[in-house]
Amino acid sequence: MTDLNSALARLRRPRLLVRAARHGLSEYNRKRDLSRISGQSGHKESNALVANLMEQEEQIECTRRAGDAAYSITRHIEVLVALMAECQLLPRNQRV
Repeated sequence: MTDLNSALARLRRPRLLVRAARHGLSEYNRKRDLSRISGQSGHKESNALVANLMEQEEQIECTRRAGDAAYSITRHIEVLVALMAECQLLPRNQRV
């Protein structure tokens, strides 16, 4: 668990990207969006879901930083929204 917490604490992204993701939190519907975004159902353990979303987000971030034309800001925001929402569902003692 410490690895997940430390990884979340180290997460630094452009302010505008984070603001867009925070704005999208109000529209996030776990039943509708989670399987589409993460490729997994919501029945998996929350820690594993958050870890999976963090891996996806890190790959997208690498694509963004490389200036790759395959980068999708929409996808990046979707994954960040899901990551933020799933982190809120973690028990308090496991949050950053």
